[in-house]
Amino acid sequence: MFLFGLDTDQVSAEYTKRVVVTILVAATTSGATFAFTWWWARRQATRQWYAKEFLDRIIVSLNIFADGALKIRTVLERSLDEIFLNKLAVAKVWAAARATTTDNPVMPIAKEDRWFLLNFVLNAVAEHFVEGHIKRDAGLPVTTVKYALFLTCELVGDERIRKVRAMLVRHDVLENFPYPDTMPVLENPWHEDRIKTLRAASALYKKEPDNFLVLEVCV
Repeated sequence: MFLFGLDTDQVSAEYTKRVVVTILVAATTSGATFAFTWWWARRQATRQWYAKEFLDRIIVSLNIFADGALKIRTVLERSLDEIFLNKLAVAKVWAAARATTTDNPVMPIAKEDRWFLLNFVLNAVAEHFVEGHIKRDAGLPVTTVKYALFLTCELVGDERIRKVRAMLVRHDVLENFPYPDTMPVLENPWHEDRIKTLRAASALYKKEPDNFLVLEVCV
């Protein structure tokens, strides 16, 4: 049997050759892609580690003032992708985090984006306090507290880790910050930076309250 001047054996050999070449090219390409991806991820991880910058993470913290002391407690920590369920939203948060300064630690987010970005965080935080709201709906006794929520990326010392941070502080505390020029008792010396951030946030709240969302928590 002949096909375009080639007999059956020739056609079979040519087909096999093409299949083998295709497989080899695919395997080589996949291997190169895997190697590059691994190298790039390791490079990024190394850079983040030595720079102490993990701007692909967000940590939500509760800032409590009690008995003349500041206590900072973590509510949750997630990747930006887990909280801001949109690539453009993640990019906006990352850009705003990079734009913070020592004097202006609250993220400079465009006015039209503020509510939308903060609402992503508010929804994630609200999941942690569902039980209290169900109790309230059932007519059971609960304690209700209003918290102000805002986004920061504090610039701190070289030994500290820099992350995107969403902060919760009691609404009335932010309205009338109790330590405008003094310090409370601190659990750690570096929490002095947090007081400076909260002072800046309190001043900004009076001028641009739309940089904040108010979350009502029932417990």
